[in-house]
Amino acid sequence: MVNKKKAIAVLSGGLDSTVATSYFSREYEIHALTFDYGQRSAEREIKSAKVVCEKLGLEHTVLKLPWLSKLGNSALTSSEDIPELEASQLDNKEVCDETARKVWVPGRNIAFTAIATSFAEAEGASIIIVGWDLEEAATFPDNSKEFLEAFNNVLKVGSPDDIRVEAPVIGLTKQGIVELGDKIKAPMELSYSCYKGKEKHCGVCESCMRRKRAFQEAGVEDKTVYMV
Repeated sequence: MVNKKKAIAVLSGGLDSTVATSYFSREYEIHALTFDYGQRSAEREIKSAKVVCEKLGLEHTVLKLPWLSKLGNSALTSSEDIPELEASQLDNKEVCDETARKVWVPGRNIAFTAIATSFAEAEGASIIIVGWDLEEAATFPDNSKEFLEAFNNVLKVGSPDDIRVEAPVIGLTKQGIVELGDKIKAPMELSYSCYKGKEKHCGVCESCMRRKRAFQEAGVEDKTVYMV
C-alpha cells in the first residue's frame, strides 16, 4: 500500500472549508484543525467539523485560542448584534463592506494559517488546505488570491520545508463551491455556516443568506435546516 502524502486542513465546519477539505481527501492523509476562538458559533462549528471528519475519515483536533475573542469588537465574539441582510443586498458592496467590518476578527486567517504551518512542519505535511473563496474575498482581504500568494511567499522564505497553502475554491463563488461540492460528493449537508451559533441555521445572517442563494443558483438540493 502506497502511503498518502500528508496535509493539514483548516476546517471550520463551514461550507467552504468542508468542500476544500473534501477536494483533497482522497489524495492526502489529512489532519484537520478547528479553532475555538470564543466565537458564538464555536460549539456548533466544532460539532459539524467533527462529523465531517468522521465522514471523511480524517484526524481532527480542536484548538482553543481564547485571546482572539478579546481583540477588537467583532459581532462574532461579542454581544454585538449579528448583521442581517435581505437577499437583494448580497451584491451591494457598500452594505456588505459594512457587515464585513462588524464581523471581522483581527488577524484570524493569519493566525489560523500560521498555526497550521507549525503542524505541517511538525508532521511532515506538504500542503495546508483552506476554504478561502472569491465571494468572500470581495469584502474579506484574507480570502483573496493576493493573500494566498503572499502567505505562500512567506512560507518559501520562513519555512525550511516545502509547504504551500492550497485553496481549491479561491476562484469560486458560493454557487461554484456548491457545484464543486456536489460533483465531488462533499458532505455539505453536515457543514454549518450560521454566524449565530444556534442548532439550526438562522437563515437571515449574511452567511446563511449566501449559503441559501448558492444552493438555489446551483440547482442542488439544500438539506440545510433553517429557522427562517
